[in-house]
Amino acid sequence: MEKKSNNDGLRVVLFPLPLQGCISPMLQLAKILHSKGFSITVIHTRFNAPKASSHPLFNFLQIEDGLSETEINEDPTSNVMSLLAQINRNAESPFLDCLQKLLLQSQERITCLIDDCGWLFTQSVSESLNLPRMVLCTFKATFLNAYPIIPLLRTKGYLPVSDSEAEDSVLEFPPLQKRDLLRVVGEDEEELGPFLRVTVETTMRSSGLIFMSCEELEKDSLSIANEIFKVPIFAVGPFHGYFSASSSSLFAQDETCVPWLDNQEDKSVIYVSLGSVVNISESEFLEIAYGLNNSKQPFLWVVRPGLVRGAEWIELLTEELVNSLGEKGKIVKWAPQQDVLAHRAIGGFLTHNGWNSTLESICEGVPMICLPGGWDQMLNSRFVSDIWKVGIHLEGRIDRNEIEKAVKMLMVESEGETIRERMNVLKDEIARSVKHGGSSSRSIETLANHILSL
Repeated sequence: MEKKSNNDGLRVVLFPLPLQGCISPMLQLAKILHSKGFSITVIHTRFNAPKASSHPLFNFLQIEDGLSETEINEDPTSNVMSLLAQINRNAESPFLDCLQKLLLQSQERITCLIDDCGWLFTQSVSESLNLPRMVLCTFKATFLNAYPIIPLLRTKGYLPVSDSEAEDSVLEFPPLQKRDLLRVVGEDEEELGPFLRVTVETTMRSSGLIFMSCEELEKDSLSIANEIFKVPIFAVGPFHGYFSASSSSLFAQDETCVPWLDNQEDKSVIYVSLGSVVNISESEFLEIAYGLNNSKQPFLWVVRPGLVRGAEWIELLTEELVNSLGEKGKIVKWAPQQDVLAHRAIGGFLTHNGWNSTLESICEGVPMICLPGGWDQMLNSRFVSDIWKVGIHLEGRIDRNEIEKAVKMLMVESEGETIRERMNVLKDEIARSVKHGGSSSRSIETLANHILSL
């Protein structure tokens, strides 16, 4: 992106939530704004601190988050709702102190704070300091629009769900089905309602809302977001269309992935990754292993340490199964995902459908097998399979036969080729959005001018 100098002397402060799926887009947005001439300061928690050395052009300030070493070592991401609630309680005072000092000491004018919509106290802090606050939403606009609706799902009679109604549509939350709802609200329904209500209220008081999306993916939802939140809306994604997220990874990436892919045939490999937060059981892990093994397709499988509850890594696999899997595939602890998806050898992506992964797959034209874990992943997977029709939905069935069937269908059967053709059309539409004059590119210019006006 062409850098402009008219914003020199102006600084933007960014404050990501300490989750991989939130840190990467925030730092990508930082790169976009830096390319427009803004100086960047990133305030972050001690937990999941980004690697400052990977971003030498930015200033990083760390604050305490109140998490003990024991809590961090016990993998707090196994219960994300509880983690967010705890950090929101603990981080407000350290954040206020840090921001006050920064405002006093900065040699440049600090134009605004940009933070994740999952922070509940930042609007009040910014108002107390007379600093405009903008909100970054790291998931689909369609999902944020549902925040006022989600706490009402039970009172509207959508929950609990009977077997006979499982496939019924949720009229206020399309294209979800009733069976999706329990995994949207999760196990912390009582905590969830207040969290969502505060998020909506503080976003409505903000100076603007930024989405890592574009008009080509959800034009109607962006218009609805403007009606709900009544603040300026900026759809400037997909961010990695401008800058890679690889330097923002919290995990060590296995750099042998790409050389291994170099030795595979075009569109022959199924890439498997369930992201940075999802946890699965031992039985589910084994079903995926046998499904991949039985498909006979080459695969690259990311098994993140901590992915399988109660296991260190892949020790649950028998020696015989490990040897059999090794003949066709490669198992790694973490992969440089954007490089992998862009590789000519990748023909499909078995994914949890986090919004980052979904966007990256679309941008590289890689059709998906959808195995969502919960939260916004349910909505993303429905759009992939039912609206855009660029993937196959496993409907939550982690079953070896279903996985084998889906992999074969996507990789070698005619139905898979039809899905791939639709994906290529969608890929081209999104590619146009980030080019000069495209909807996302124009929105970035509008965002830069908006920040200047604050």
